[in-house]
Parts: sequence; C-alpha cells; structure tokens
Amino acid sequence: MTLPDTPDTAANPAGADRTFQVDLRGLVDLLSHHLYSSPRVYLRELLQNAVDALTARHAIEPDDTRARTFGIRLYADGSVVRVEDDGVGLTEADVHTFLATIGRSSKRTDQIAEQRADYIGQFGIGLLSCFLVADEIHVLSRSARTPDAPAVEWRGRGDGSYSVRTLPASARPSPGTTVTLTPRADTGEWTRPGRVHSLARHFGSLLRHPVTFDDGTGPTGATGVGTGGRTGVSVNPEPAPWARTYPTPGARSRALAAYGEDVFGFVPLDTIELDLPAVGLKGIACVLPETVPTGRRHGHRVHVKGMLLSEQAEEILPEWAFFVRCVVDAESLRPTASRESLYEDDTLAAVRDALAERLRAWIARAAASDPDLLGRFLQAHHLAVKSLAVHDDEILRMLLPWLPFETTDGHTTLDEFARTHRTVLVTASVEEFRQVAAIASAAGLGVVNGGYTYDRELVHRLPEVRSSVTVADLDPATLTAHLDPVDRETELAAMAYLALARDALAVFDCDVALRTFQPASAPALLVDSREARHERTRSQLAREQEGGVWGDILGALRQEAPRAQLILNQLNPLVRAAVAIDEPELARTSAETLYGQAALLSRRPLRPAESSLINRSFLDLLAHALRKDS
Repeated sequence: MTLPDTPDTAANPAGADRTFQVDLRGLVDLLSHHLYSSPRVYLRELLQNAVDALTARHAIEPDDTRARTFGIRLYADGSVVRVEDDGVGLTEADVHTFLATIGRSSKRTDQIAEQRADYIGQFGIGLLSCFLVADEIHVLSRSARTPDAPAVEWRGRGDGSYSVRTLPASARPSPGTTVTLTPRADTGEWTRPGRVHSLARHFGSLLRHPVTFDDGTGPTGATGVGTGGRTGVSVNPEPAPWARTYPTPGARSRALAAYGEDVFGFVPLDTIELDLPAVGLKGIACVLPETVPTGRRHGHRVHVKGMLLSEQAEEILPEWAFFVRCVVDAESLRPTASRESLYEDDTLAAVRDALAERLRAWIARAAASDPDLLGRFLQAHHLAVKSLAVHDDEILRMLLPWLPFETTDGHTTLDEFARTHRTVLVTASVEEFRQVAAIASAAGLGVVNGGYTYDRELVHRLPEVRSSVTVADLDPATLTAHLDPVDRETELAAMAYLALARDALAVFDCDVALRTFQPASAPALLVDSREARHERTRSQLAREQEGGVWGDILGALRQEAPRAQLILNQLNPLVRAAVAIDEPELARTSAETLYGQAALLSRRPLRPAESSLINRSFLDLLAHALRKDS
C-alpha cells in the first residue's frame, strides 16, 4: 500500500506532478459500505487469490505430477484465520509491487497477461477486504518461479504502514503463500471456526482445486506452514453434479434434482441441464413447482471458475424466465469489481439469449413428448408462458391452444373453447367480463376474459393457430342484440315505471330498458364500459369548466358521451313486481336498488355517488317495509 508522501515544496515545486495520498482506513470503510455487501467476503477474496495462484503455478509447471496434489488449506481456531496455498508464490519484488500498491494486481504482469481470462480476480483490491475483520495481515510467501528463492514476509496494518523482510527458505520449505489474520474482537461473527468453515463451503463448494478446513481440534492439529500436508475435512469433496458420471440417465436426472432441492429448498418440477461450451458454462435450471407472484423475479446462483459470485444474479436470464432458478458455473463471464455481480457486456447478453433458447427448447420438448409434465407446468406458470408467447411466434403456435383462460365456459384452454365457439368474443377488462359472463353464457355467446395481462392480445392471435376461428372484441351492442325484446303490451304497461327509472338514474347518465334473457335469476344487467365512463367524466369536466381554458381544451376533445344501460329482466319475478308499482317514490327507490345491485355484481370500483345511492335506497326500502308491516 503506497504510503502518503511527506509534503516538500523544495522537492515538489509548483506545477510538478504529485502522488495521490491514500487514507487506508477511509478506503476500507468505503469498501465495506459501498463495494462489498458484507465482511464475510474477506474469505472469498482469500480463496480467490489462492485459486489464482494455483492457476498460475499450473501454467508454469504444466507437466509436474505434483500439481495433482496442490491445493488450499484453511485453518481457524478462534484466535487466527489462516489460508495457505501451493500456488505460484511471490518474490520480494512481487511483494513490493503487488501487496504494497493499492489497485495493482499480479494478474496484470506481462508473463501471464495473455492468460488473464484464466483468473477469477482482476482488480488488485481483494486483499484489502481482510481489513474488514482484522487490523493486521501477515503474508508469508515463496516463489515457484525462482529456484531456491527465499521466503518473504509482509505485514500490512490498518493504519497504512507495512514491513517486508526476507527469511531463509526453511521458513517455508515449499513454494506457495500463507495469509494469516488476527481477527478483531468485534468480528467474531465472521471469524470463528464454524463460520469460517461454512463460508468456505458456501463460496468454494464447486472449486476445482482441493480445499480443506481444520479447526485445530483434530488429532493432528493445524496444518504445518509450507508442508503441503492436509488435515481436517474437505470443503469440496466432489465435483459439481453435472461434471460427474452416472450409471443411467435416470440416475443423473435424480442426482441433479436432488442437488437443486439441496440448494434452493424445493423439489423441482423438472431439471433442465445447461451447457454452453463457447463460454464454458455448465449448470442446471430448476423449474419451480408453484406459481410465482406476478413481477417477482428470483435470483440465480452464479459461479465463476468454481467460485460463488452471487446468489441473486437476476441478469443471467431474461425477465420472462421467472419460472426457473439456476445454478451455473462459467469460465468467460466477467465479475464486477466487487465480484458480487456480473459485468453487463456482449458476452453476458449472448449467454442470456442462449440460456433463454435452452428454456424454449425444454418447453418444446415437453409439449411434444410429455403432455403430463406440460400440463403441470402450465397450471403453475401459464403467466410466464403467456408473456413469452406474446413475443415468440414459435411458442405461440406451439402452446397457445393449451394455455388456460377464463371464459364463459369456465377456466379452459383455447383449443377446447374454440371447438364449441367458432366466433370468440373477448372483453377489454375484467369488470366487463364479470358484467356479461352469466348472460352471455346463457345466450350461447363464447366470451373470453381479456382483462388479464397478455390475455386479450393472445386471444386475438388465435386465428394464427386455428384458422377456422374468428376473434372480435365484445361490443355492448353484440350482447344486447342477443337479448329478446318483450311483447308490445308488456312494454306499454311498463312505460310509466321505465320513465321514473330513467329520471332517477339520469345522474349516472344511464338509460333503462326492459328485455327478457337467461338466467331468469338475474334481475338486471348493467352494460357500461370503462371507456364510456371515462368519456362521460371528461364531458362532465368540460361542462364544469365551461368558458375557461380547460373548458376549451376538454370541449375540443368531447364526443357524444355513450350512456350506460340498465337492462331489466322481465323473466325475473322481482322485476315483474317492480314495474307494476304505482307509487312513484317506491318505484324510484326500486329502480335505484336494481341499479346498485347490478353495479355491485359488475365488481367494478363504485363512485361515491353510487355508494351513497346503494345505502340510501336500501334504507328507504327497509323503511317502506317497516311502515307496511306496522
């Protein structure tokens, strides 16, 4: 770490270049609050440095049979945390260059620059993370590049000072590096033996080099410095599950599903293998067995060269793929400086597209060869598939007939619905569907609820898959045309009541008509679209603002506001009794009550005036009934 220079005006005349002064404590505080998510990352950084050192040693000793035994050893007993590797090590010059200069990385040296992609860390600030848990870092290293190289000791302190000294080769008999931390009293949460072991497993379970952990309680005690021996338990005893061999495809599938359950805590509906050789990516996607709330996205576990990078990497898959959770290990993805997320570049974009294609291919296979799996998948994740089908013509043609929709025949697939209804009508909103569903069903009309996300757009594309089907938006006139008129004598007898009803409901811009329709249990139908209500509201505002600037603007936009229509059902006994009422006030109250009941059945939001009308008409009817009884 470069120490602050002492100001010297003689040595630094005006206009001369100067060196930045670094407050190490302030820098560590910046890292802890803005770069790293938690002090626990110190162990990941030490593991990453050890892995990169081993990679560098393999590069200079590719044929050395000893390389098979090179590994990483961790030790923690509550008083110290030690990470030892058999990697390439450091010379005294390396120590001054790379450990004493903030931001300088040994991965930038000319000797291995062309192999930089083989390394996890590329930013040269990882060792600083150790100051999150300790005030002093002790490094003992011996280089494998120079025969008979001496050992080098480096001690860095949180106040920005450091010391370097050369030791006899016997201080470290074999090449490699040992980093020792003496934890601060307030960091026991991250440095006690049990936590160090769990963090090592968390970050390093898929590392390709052997990693062991020792807490000093075993029969042989701690691993000796520089001996290359291993004691304790293995952190990564087995390779990644997708890298193992299995006796049968079924055994492989079960093993991958078990791994997904262990990682994510749920039994996958199915497990999709992911393999992108171009970027060295392997892994699995676990299909969630239950519906995911709309808009909720799960993070994915991403490893880079075996080291866990993130458990919440949303950027690895497109937004529509929220029905899976992935575990992947990649060679060519770039981590950000914090090594806790992925750098957004062309490679990541290509990986995201390729993984999306793997998910599409899995859906296609399920549709072609496993209808039971497809059915269970669509039952849980039809919204995800609908969002994909909107933009993917292949998925649209393949799955649209099988997707469930809310219709006047109940929840059914479009394929089944189209067999009964050659003309499919679709509503623009949920409330419109609820207004007309029962009457349309009784009239034999086939109506689909198009108010949910993607549904209306998808239903309109049904003719692309089923050419014999016609799709149209439901128009109020279409529905009313299927309602039978009453005979002239009945209509003449009801004229007085209808006039009173129209007058009572004029405040809502609502007309009243008498028809016959099924089911007879429905006393009234309120036909009123959202667009019509918006137009009436705009017209009302224009009238209120008459003469002003806003009045001129709204007046220019004003059209003939479509009126709502309350259609009374002559087949209903209550309606027949209402139209026969000869008491004007009671007739008005009954009309208001029928309007309020129809508005409630539509399940649309009520305006304040409508809520007031419902309360008032109920109380008036109750008062009338009590007076009659008395």
